[in-house]
Amino acid sequence: MDKGLQNKNSFHLAGVIPVAGQKLDFNLPWHDSLQPIGKDYLAVERAAWECAWAGCETIWIVCHGDMQPLIRYRLGDYVCDPIYDENNRFSGIEKQIPIYYVPVHPKDRDRRDCLGWSVLYGALTAHWLSRTISKWVVPDKFYVSFPYGIYDPEIVRAHRNIISSKNPFFVSFDDKTIKDNKYLGFTFDAEDFKACRKIVRKEGTGISIGYKQGQLPVEKRWSARFFKLDKIFKPVKIDSAGILEAPWYYNIDSWSGLCNFLGSEECTALKRPKKSLLGYHEWNPIGIDNEEK
Repeated sequence: MDKGLQNKNSFHLAGVIPVAGQKLDFNLPWHDSLQPIGKDYLAVERAAWECAWAGCETIWIVCHGDMQPLIRYRLGDYVCDPIYDENNRFSGIEKQIPIYYVPVHPKDRDRRDCLGWSVLYGALTAHWLSRTISKWVVPDKFYVSFPYGIYDPEIVRAHRNIISSKNPFFVSFDDKTIKDNKYLGFTFDAEDFKACRKIVRKEGTGISIGYKQGQLPVEKRWSARFFKLDKIFKPVKIDSAGILEAPWYYNIDSWSGLCNFLGSEECTALKRPKKSLLGYHEWNPIGIDNEEK
């Protein structure tokens, strides 16, 4: 990513939601990120809503092609900025935050497509696609929200100015963050991206003679697909970062963790946003020929 593109008058914060990764233990017909966390409320929807509260201008969901249709059926093409809605409640004006669905590259699938790599690949795709449009819309920083870490997404609202600045930002719980392998929101920039990608490239194994002969243990074959978040994001700068302590947090990357959350008081208090803000929306089609042939 070009360092020179960071010097802009406007600040572009891109939200990244990693969905593609190693399968969890639910073993259900739908994807693990589509677990219900409330009435008519799914885990991936909460992650998108957190990006909206954080002030993201775009949201990039990294998922395999076979997952995309059902996720898009729930989220559509955009979500609405909740703060903009509050300020213009009676005017009928809304700010739409576009959602882009990013398939993992075929060469990475089942090789290094862990959750952390999905974050990096989503950031890389957001950078290069934006750059093809204009250097002025290239993201300055990325905000990551996870489907498997549950806390009130609205808590980041008061920290929008810090999140959309050059200073790093982390959500924490019990003094632990993403650097402790927790599914908590955080930001990173282009320099962090390069350092994290280097870890995957240097320490991830590929095909070897031992692999071909069946002598290499399973966890050593394409080892990057098993990398944990704390390993990949170890280089992310946390010094002088803005830290937001979440009042509560639940890990739902397992059936027991999901049951623990669903039986909690916090689950009852967590409500789905209204459908006009977070629901299935489509852009109006452009250039459609409706004439019968």
